[in-house]
Amino acid sequence: MLEEKIEQVVRLIRSKGIGVYFITQNPLDIPDTVLGQLGNRVQHALRAFTPRDQKTVKAAAETFRANPKLNVAKVITELEVGEALVSTLDEKGAPTVVERALIYPPRSRLVPLTPEERSKIIQGSALYGHYEKVVDRESAFEKLKSKVEAAPPAKGRGAAPKSQTEIIVGAVAKSAAHAIGSQIGRQIIRGVLGSIFGGSRGR
Repeated sequence: MLEEKIEQVVRLIRSKGIGVYFITQNPLDIPDTVLGQLGNRVQHALRAFTPRDQKTVKAAAETFRANPKLNVAKVITELEVGEALVSTLDEKGAPTVVERALIYPPRSRLVPLTPEERSKIIQGSALYGHYEKVVDRESAFEKLKSKVEAAPPAKGRGAAPKSQTEIIVGAVAKSAAHAIGSQIGRQIIRGVLGSIFGGSRGR
């Protein structure tokens, strides 16, 4: 049952044009029905010392689109550090034939960017010019609070203390946010679960 739901979720996500990646040390960890939904594959070296290891190598080799120039099952056991077998989707969404490739090492570090580096990256962004200005819009809480404070006190009663006003406004804002969140949440859940479980069932 769990595998079926994972497969349905993967199908749903892929239908929205979003890539899905599963990372594992053993290709047999991923069910065939899920593996069939994954378009891009990067396979590093596997060693075949036991019958189960040999089964794993064979299974991994069969998941690639065959390349007449490569004996995939043999190459998997010969890959060196930094090498991998790679197959990606082409422009039409079909898997390309598997190729032996060198993987470019990650370009990262464990220290913060300098102000100069950060500025250079920001200015080189396609979004530069849109989000530099800080905008502090008046929140719903602030609007409700100002209305409550501006309202005349009830006849025969004094104005509510400031702390009490904040509590009342906070409760109103929280209630409104909860109602909106619940409604949106229900719509999202209905959409996702409808796609997963809907099938032939009517709405």
